[in-house]
Amino acid sequence: MKSILILLVTLLLSITSCKSKQDDSTKTDTTQEVTKAKITFVELGSVNCIPCKQMQPVMKSIEEKYKGQVKVVFHDVWKDKAPAQKYGIQLIPTQVFLDENGKEFFRHEGFFPEEDIDKLLQAQGLKADS
Repeated sequence: MKSILILLVTLLLSITSCKSKQDDSTKTDTTQEVTKAKITFVELGSVNCIPCKQMQPVMKSIEEKYKGQVKVVFHDVWKDKAPAQKYGIQLIPTQVFLDENGKEFFRHEGFFPEEDIDKLLQAQGLKADS
């Protein structure tokens, strides 16, 4: 497990240190991510990373449970390096939570259990749909 984490960190650091040309359509702006939802849940990971794959059903469930209150945005940082650089992530998966004004209020690294996300969102005044 430790060697996998070291490999992921090494890969991510090499990705974020590379400079790549990007057209404007691939650049991500926090203001574009923030919607009318009260909270934007930004997941930075990869479709090929095991803990990231484990987050997929969690993200889907959170978006369904808090429909209209939470917007989930996923970035595959192995395919598009810009979000990794923008958020300054050090490992994947990383979850960043933005308020309705686009200001980050919470960040978590690694797999984030749904129950813990529920507690975080409910502490922000959100209520899950029954």
